[in-house]
Amino acid sequence: MALVPIAGSMRRKVLLICVHNNARSQMAAALLSKRCGDFLEADSAGLEPGKLNPLAVQVLQEIGIDISQNKTQAVFDVFKPGKLFAYVTTVCDESNAAECPVFPGVTTRLHWSFPDPSKLTGSREERLNGVRRIRDKIGERIKMWCGEVCRSESVS
Repeated sequence: MALVPIAGSMRRKVLLICVHNNARSQMAAALLSKRCGDFLEADSAGLEPGKLNPLAVQVLQEIGIDISQNKTQAVFDVFKPGKLFAYVTTVCDESNAAECPVFPGVTTRLHWSFPDPSKLTGSREERLNGVRRIRDKIGERIKMWCGEVCRSESVS
């Protein structure tokens, strides 16, 4: 049975954060938008925004999602205009958890640990396969979380 948004309800805002906003948070926001964009509005940012990771772009294109025109952005710039988020989720790996930003405010904070694609080594194909695995892990986590959140949103 498909979940249907409540008539007149507003989508809740979700911010996904990683250190550079170039792969994990970008993939998570895109996957979240695809899976439950009727309920949630996803945005992504980073503590030290970098350049969009071409391997992340490629692995999302493989599943029909195009982020090639996305720009990276600083988490502080997202909060400056006063945007409020129902959920702020860090997607940094455990080794970088200390670098992952945490923001004050009335919001639900979550942490999902995923490896940093920029730290992968090996040939291009080996790194590409690694980013695919990270994409799939993020996708599994998004699927589970959306099932919980969208179900509760549809009955609230």
